[in-house]
Amino acid sequence: MSVETLNYLVALVAVVLQIITVALFLAYLLRKQYTFLDDVIRPVGEWGIWIGFLTVLGAMGISLYYSEILGFEPCPLCWWIRVFMYSQAVLFAVALWRKDTNVTMYSIALSVIGFTVALYNHALQVLPSGSLPCPASGTVSCAQRIIFEFGYITFPLLGATLFAFLIIVMLIVRRRA
Repeated sequence: MSVETLNYLVALVAVVLQIITVALFLAYLLRKQYTFLDDVIRPVGEWGIWIGFLTVLGAMGISLYYSEILGFEPCPLCWWIRVFMYSQAVLFAVALWRKDTNVTMYSIALSVIGFTVALYNHALQVLPSGSLPCPASGTVSCAQRIIFEFGYITFPLLGATLFAFLIIVMLIVRRRA
């Protein structure tokens, strides 16, 4: 599979995840006015730790495929995004093993920080060069685009999408617990 095809498919998954995230967020906010929405988000609350774990594993697999197989070296901010993403795989694995839903606040905290870093990195890639300071100290610039699909999807935006999804899923799990 070519890199262009993979970029397109990954971006398509990101758009679907963005739509699901917005739908879950609206259902979460409006669940008291429209009680049927409680039935819609109940499975997310019941399976949320598994959903988070599998989502993070998928994101880890994609990011490692791009860097280790395709040879795209991550920039310094991408490393920070990975720190906040990869650590959640360990959190979710332990939570699943211990059947513990208290992981939600830790995941939300890591996701908020990761979301912020990812949005900054996304801004570096879509704004004109020199608009924001780039913390790159090495061979890879944070402004370098590996993915740019649909006129707005970048690799950092994939991370921001994942973190936003995790935040809403963990809010639903937390409410259920």
